[in-house]
This record gives sequence, structure tokens and C-alpha cells, in this order.
Amino acid sequence: MSSTTKDEKKSGKAGMSAGLKMALTGVGVAIFIAVGIFLMMQFAASERDREMRQWQSRMSIVIDSRYTDINRWIDRQLADLRGIADNASVQLYLTVFHESGTSASADDAPPELGYLGNLLEVVGERAGFKSEIQGPQVNANVQKAGVAGLALIDMDNFIIVSSSGFPPLQGPVRAFLEQAERGVTSVSDVFINERGNSAMAFLVPVYAVQADESAESQLGYVVGVKEIAEELYPLLEQPGATEDTAETMIVRQNGNKIEYLTPRADGTAPLQKSLAADTPNLASAWAVRTVGGFATVTDYVGNEVLAISRAFNQVPWTLVYKVDTAEALKESEDRLQLLMIVFGVIIILVLIGMLALWYYGTSQRATEAAAKFEELANRFQGQRNFMHTVTDSQPNSIVILDENGHYRWFNKTALQLSRMDRSDMFDKHVSAILGPVEGKRIHAWVKEALAKNERLTVTHEMELGNDGPKVYRTDFQPLPAREDFPPGVLMVSQDITESVLEREKRETVMRQLVGTLVSVVDRRDPFSANHSVRVGEVSRAVAQEMQAERVMMETAAIAGSLMNLGKITVPEELLTKQGKLTDEEVRMIQESVLTSAELVSKIDFDGPVYDTLRHLQEHYDGTGTPDGLAGKDIVVTARIAAVANAFVGMVSARAWRSGMSVDKALDILLADGNKKYDRAVVVALANYLDNRGGREEWASYGEAPTETGA
Repeated sequence: MSSTTKDEKKSGKAGMSAGLKMALTGVGVAIFIAVGIFLMMQFAASERDREMRQWQSRMSIVIDSRYTDINRWIDRQLADLRGIADNASVQLYLTVFHESGTSASADDAPPELGYLGNLLEVVGERAGFKSEIQGPQVNANVQKAGVAGLALIDMDNFIIVSSSGFPPLQGPVRAFLEQAERGVTSVSDVFINERGNSAMAFLVPVYAVQADESAESQLGYVVGVKEIAEELYPLLEQPGATEDTAETMIVRQNGNKIEYLTPRADGTAPLQKSLAADTPNLASAWAVRTVGGFATVTDYVGNEVLAISRAFNQVPWTLVYKVDTAEALKESEDRLQLLMIVFGVIIILVLIGMLALWYYGTSQRATEAAAKFEELANRFQGQRNFMHTVTDSQPNSIVILDENGHYRWFNKTALQLSRMDRSDMFDKHVSAILGPVEGKRIHAWVKEALAKNERLTVTHEMELGNDGPKVYRTDFQPLPAREDFPPGVLMVSQDITESVLEREKRETVMRQLVGTLVSVVDRRDPFSANHSVRVGEVSRAVAQEMQAERVMMETAAIAGSLMNLGKITVPEELLTKQGKLTDEEVRMIQESVLTSAELVSKIDFDGPVYDTLRHLQEHYDGTGTPDGLAGKDIVVTARIAAVANAFVGMVSARAWRSGMSVDKALDILLADGNKKYDRAVVVALANYLDNRGGREEWASYGEAPTETGA
């Protein structure tokens, strides 16, 4: 690598433009700020998560404490009833009553009922199964107007004996008894009694004395009913709690409703109001669905709260404990806000320091960079002048176009062709220099070379000024994008007009020679006069329809014209013979095509004329001669000339017969498609006939020949 190139790279790096430096500095500052903000947000999120975990632990302790106390309260109620059910005297008396068929409502009710009634009164007084009754005191086996008490009930749900104040067996109590299973201890859900207060019922089976505790041994129930406001609701309060918005509730789901079984902090009495279970983000609905969970949800008045839940096993309740988020997270949010302010101030101070250091460093480098830039500019200008000197000495037009078709570099030859000043030509679009038609073509080739990322060579005519059209061979070489230069294409155009004219002159001579040879054959075979010329015409048209290259198109036309050249070796009397030919005579005429190939084998054609003539009698399915080639192994020009020869032979009129119709000839050719002929070639012929005016162009083929041939 030259020292100039190394210095250029060093200078290019050191001499980065001030705008780019500012942009990079701005990006760096933005990244620093973004990273700082991201870290601050991450820290804040981490602190919030930590605070939430702490609150989850604190609230778990509270709700587990309330959950335990409520479960213990339920267990105490059942234990008081179980004490009665397990009392041997109670079991004995109920066994006697059951075996004797004594009815509690009979006039001669046994005196033992008095003992049982007193027992229920004593237990009820101690366990809280009592209430003030309405009306006078009556016998124990008569229902009293009360709302709480204890009772022994037989298996037919009739009261054997009860304490004073036990409510009548109706409403929720009756429904509870009817749903109770034999041999199972049960607890009713909360209901509103006749006084409008919350109440519950408890049931424990009583079994026969000295019997196993099975459903078959059950004689009745001990049933307790009590109002729960004074005993259960105080258990919802956590001793020592300091949160103003803390609230513990018991809820249940009833169909699509969430019912509150305990008083709410807004003053709503139990079971007075309910909310839809599908209310979005409702704390009580979430608690029922997500037992044991912890989340940030919304309470019944729409406040955001932290909530935690537990589910009871003995009753269909869910215990919910909630605290308003605003109160719970106030201290942590205030602390986080202070920390964020401190962090923000630190980031700003660091940023100011970074900008000060950058400014100082930039100002120091600016002077050095200015001198280097001036030196580099002079060096670049020298290199530019050197490149102009080298490229201006070249006879070819050398141009660099960017991907949008604008001039980025050009030599003296290109400048002379454009007849413009150097300053006017730079950054102009190619259409503005060469005209819209030629500019559009060249821009398309530029884009094609860039898209393929490979060299593209094009031969084209171009007319500049008053010199008339000239032929150029232009190479388009893609140039990769560089730091200071967009992607583009190096376009080198060589004037090959003289070479093209020389080649055209040679081709003209060749065509004249072919025409002479064909005329010699036509004079010896008057029955096939003009056949070779017509085969050449059809071959060229079909090759053009198949979008073959120009060389292959000319090859097909020349081979079609020369296919009968070998007939000069066939006796003239055989060519003019009337009637059926012998097998040997047919063989001689068929081999004349191979003779045609041998006669031209030493001529240097541009295309494979020799191979075309040799393959002319090969069949697409491999059944032809002389080599048994098949499919694509047969050169395409031979496949084209074979179809053209057959078509001309069928539609051309002869002295002894009229020509076949074009449609019938196409039917025969299509029937032999991919057998004798390449079907793609037959389709191309049909398309030329129907869509390119071929029928009108070759209509004369069917006209009867004159004596001299037509």
C-alpha cells in the first residue's frame, strides 16, 4: 500500500467532519441519558417489587391470623354442639325415645325432656346460642319466637326439645336442615334472620348410645343458631393494625354476583349490596377466582388496593384483606421520588462534566485538524488531477454514475461526447446529458448491474450531436459504497462502430454466398424451388419468437437455407424423377442433408451451422438419425429448422399438388410434438402465425408454382 493511501486513511479518520463529530457526541450523550434513565427506572422498579414483596409478607401475616381466628371460632361452635351430641345421657334418652316411639309433642312427654332442655339452656348460655325471646315462656317442646338457641331434632326434622329463643324451623334454617347429609357435621352459610341481623346455623349428628358413628346409627341432630355480629365480625379486626384503609372482608360468589357477608368500611350492612362477578379488576371477584393470591386490584368503591385472599374449607367463603395502594406505598414512593431526584441531579452533573471535557478536547483538536485537512485537501486535489490525466488519455468514455444515475466522475472523452463544460456536467442526471430515451436505458442498466452485483456488458446504438448513430459496447462494473461515496457503477463505453460495420459487411457477403448456393440447388431441383429460402425465413421468425440470441437466429436461418445444398451431389434425373422413389433413392436424398453439413464444415460461421445441419434429421424422442440424439441434446437451431422445413414442405404448393392449409399443418406438427419435433418450437411457430401476422406474411407459400418455380 502506498504512503499516500495510508496518509489519506489517517487523515480521513482524524479529519472527521465537525458535523459528524457533533452527531456522534449527541448520540453518545443520548445513550448516556437513556442508560441513566433506564437504570433509574430499573432501580425504581426493583424498589417497588421489593416493597410489594414486603407488603405481601405483612398482609399474609394479617390474613393468616384472621383466617386462623375465624376457623377457630367455627370449630368452637361445632365443639360446643359436639359436647352435647357426645353426652351419654343425651344419646341414652334419644335412644329410648327412638325405640319407644315417644313423640316430643305428646301430652305424656317423658320428664327426661326437662333435663335435656335445661342442658341446652346451660350450654346455650355459655356458648352464646341465646337471644331475647318475644312472648311468654312456654314448655320446652313448643317453638318459641326467638332467633338463636339450641335444639335436639329428630331425623324427621321435628324438634324434640330446644332452649328458649330457638327460632321456628322455617326459612333458611329449614333449608339448612333439609340439605344436611346423614352422619355429617355441617355449617350453614350466613343468612339474615327475622330481626334483620346476620346469623348462622351449626349442626352435629347424634348417634345411638354405644353405637358406631355411622349414618345408620344416627338418631337426630344437635342444631345451634346464633347471631354472629358480636362474635365473628370483631375477629376481622387485626390487633395493633395502624393502616387507616386496611379492611378485612368475607365474600362469597352467588351465581354471577359477589356478595359481602361482613360489614363494609363504607357503612354497607352484610348482604345488602352485591357486585357483578365479571366487574373488571374487582378485588372481591379476583379473590374468589385466585385463592391465596396477591395482586393490585380495585375495591368496591374503585380505589386501587393491594389485596390478598384465603378460602375456607368448612364454608363457601373467601377471606379478603386489602389496603389502599396510596397509603401502603406512600412512604416508598416518596423515598423513590427523592432518590430519582438525586440520581437525576447526578446524571446532569456528570453530563455537564462530559460536555466540558468534550468541548475542551474538541477545541484542542480543531486547530490540529484544520492543518491536516488543508494538507489532505491539497493531496486529494493532486490525486484528482493525476486521475484526470490518466483517464483523459484513454480513447474510451469512462464515467462513474451513482445508483440514481448522476455523474460522479468522467474523463475527457466522455466530456467531449457530451459537449458540456466540466463544471456543468458534474452531478447531472444521465438523461440531462444523453437525452431522456438513452438516459433511461443507461440508468436501467446501472440499476441492473447494482442489483446483480456483477459486471454487465451491453452493445447498443447511441446518437450524440450531429455525428449520427454509433455503436458502443459498454461495460457496467458495480462499485461498492464507501464512507465518502455512495454505491455506483463504473461505465466504460467503447466505440465499435467500425467493427460492427465490418462484421455487417462480412455477413452481407456471407448471405450473398448462401443465396448463390441456394439458387444453384433450386435450378437442379425445380420441384423444390424456393423451398430453402422459405425454410430460412420461417427458421429466423421462429427463433426470433423464441427470443433466441442474434447469432442463433442467424444460424437457424442460414442452416435452413443451406439444408438442400447437398443435393448438388444427387443426380439431376433423380431430383426430377416422376413417380415413387426406390429405397436407395430415398436414402440418397435423405443423406444429402448430411452432405450439406460436410460441405460447410470448413466454413467459419458465427454460429453452429454444421451441428444444425447434422442434427436436422434427429427426432425429439431419440428415434432420428444419424446419431439418435434426443431432447435438449439436439442443438436448438436444428430443432427450429426441422419444424420450419416440415411446415414449409406441407403448406407449399407443388406442380403436382396444392399446398396444405396452415391449420392442418399445425395439427400434424402438434400431434408429433415431443415425438418427432420439439413442442416448444411448434408452439412458437403457432404463436407467430396467429399473433405476429405470419399467416398473411407466408400466404404466398400456398400459391401454385410456375414452370420456373415460385
